[in-house]
Amino acid sequence: MHRETEIKLRASRDTLAALRDHPLLKKRNKGGWQRHELFNQYYDTPERDLAQAKVALRLRRDGEQFIQTLKSRGQSVAGLSERNEWDWYLDKAKLDTRKLTDDCWPAALAELEKKNLKPIFKTDFVREKAEIAWGRGKAKVVIEAALDLGEVVAGKQSEEICELELELRQGDPQALLELAVELAADLALMPCDISKAERGYRLYDADSYSLQLPAPQLEADMQLDDAFAALAWLLLGNSQRLAEQYRFKGHWKLLEQWLQHLVELRALLGSLGQAAPRASSRELRELLDGLINDWRPRIEAGQADEDIRQSAPNKFSAELDQPRWGLFSLKASLWLWQRGWTIERNKRGDRQGAAELAKWLQRELGEEATALQLLRYQQQPEDLAEQRPRMERLLVWLRLARNVLEVPEVDRLYGELIKLHELAQQPVNEEILDARIEQARIVCTLKAWKVLTK
Repeated sequence: MHRETEIKLRASRDTLAALRDHPLLKKRNKGGWQRHELFNQYYDTPERDLAQAKVALRLRRDGEQFIQTLKSRGQSVAGLSERNEWDWYLDKAKLDTRKLTDDCWPAALAELEKKNLKPIFKTDFVREKAEIAWGRGKAKVVIEAALDLGEVVAGKQSEEICELELELRQGDPQALLELAVELAADLALMPCDISKAERGYRLYDADSYSLQLPAPQLEADMQLDDAFAALAWLLLGNSQRLAEQYRFKGHWKLLEQWLQHLVELRALLGSLGQAAPRASSRELRELLDGLINDWRPRIEAGQADEDIRQSAPNKFSAELDQPRWGLFSLKASLWLWQRGWTIERNKRGDRQGAAELAKWLQRELGEEATALQLLRYQQQPEDLAEQRPRMERLLVWLRLARNVLEVPEVDRLYGELIKLHELAQQPVNEEILDARIEQARIVCTLKAWKVLTK
């Protein structure tokens, strides 16, 4: 068994061709590209017991060599994954279930009849791979770069495989992200938190791909830095999964959710004060603002315009054909990996970052709620839209961390504040103005609001 650490980046055929001769890879590639035709058959039960246990079992033919592989799902976020992998070299193209012993086989499948394992889908592709090596400080980094082009086939359905895989052979995992960021500066490379096996299962069952990563378990006494990192990874990873699924299915709701995760990530970045100095996140905020400013008006207009909804998949495909989305995703991943917000911040920022989450959050939400001045907007409801960023900062923490607050009826506060935020987005007319006044009044009367603003 070995630990596999890699990052997958979706690409176009033109991008794959450009990568072969990319100056950065050419400089660090001493052995040239090697071409392999790989034929892979995946196995599972008709009930997909292996998929439910988060393992993938395949039989690969590479030339005259047959390799049986079992992979665990492991940790995967923002395209960067770590998983356990077991390989067995076989004499013939036949699954050997005797290799699937307790040291690798999940306990959840202990009672499974392995004779029920059947071929379920294939991933056949041409791989061009090269060993990329360079010095990083005093350490050496070795990464296997693989350009994969082929298809996933499940029954009568198929999907193209066109991606770059970067797998760490030696060195710090951060080097994977550093290399990916450099390549994404001028090439459209989309972090893709979905394996070839998951693509096969998705073809087999379109709803099998989970859009939401598991939410982190936040504790009242955890440090703000740790809570922020956990939530930012969640929002970034979910946004990438939503982008991938919208690209695949084109359902409007997925695009709305993708934008919402970007808005929440932007609100989170703007909420930390001196714990995350603005200079530390300036580049990320600029990239994120560009995406939000381009896509929010389009998505809001699409609520009432079928033509906009129908044209959105092509516009999103055009977005993915440009470097912006992939570059933002990879830079954000690297920044979170490095804990970039903590670099060069002052002592007051360090103290704030080390603050207990529950204490910091109640104080922060109280300050934001007071500054919202809802009594004013009961008199001037036409100006409520200017407070959307503040409401978004309140809402992201209430959605993801309200379990640590000792505030009465906090769930109701979250729900009523969402309604007020939605009204702030609506075009102004007499009916909307009246609704804003009433909703602002309702929020002001809530027990949770009174506790936060006292």
